[in-house]
Amino acid sequence: MAAPQPKIRPAVPADTEPVAAIFAHYVRTSVATFEEIPPSAAHWRQRLDDLGRHGLPFLVAEADGGVRGFAYASPWRPKPAYRHTVEDTVYLSPGHTGRGLGSALLGGLLAGCTAAGARQVIAVIADTGSEASAALHRRFGFTEAGRLAGVGRLAGVGRKHGRWIDTVLMQRDLGGER
Repeated sequence: MAAPQPKIRPAVPADTEPVAAIFAHYVRTSVATFEEIPPSAAHWRQRLDDLGRHGLPFLVAEADGGVRGFAYASPWRPKPAYRHTVEDTVYLSPGHTGRGLGSALLGGLLAGCTAAGARQVIAVIADTGSEASAALHRRFGFTEAGRLAGVGRLAGVGRKHGRWIDTVLMQRDLGGER
């Protein structure tokens, strides 16, 4: 018997507690995010409100009786000329990776970005040595657009948990008005 499909839906304020818990795991244990202090549920409620005002999607994946992942699109840069370009973010609950939740979230997010009028989606991926995030994005048509790296022997643009980390920029064109 196949596992039940995850339910992908817009996030609501009650989801901010599990979102905060999922993200806190990555803040504390990984270099996947350059955040060093886990944002509170109140921070996530504010982000949910802010993205809603911009008409941008914030989705959660429900599986196994709870929120097991989230994804959202945020403005790429604050300058008005960038208003049709967004940055995507996708995180999964520990223990729920490799089950298709990332694909379900990213697919839903891209559809939401298109509906919101976005033309370009940028993924900023910490180069941790794991290919999972880059591979997920490649499956959805993202291509590498560049790398932010240290120069010469001074590797890394971010430092966390005693490591210098580069970032890979990936981009996907959603089409739309030229």
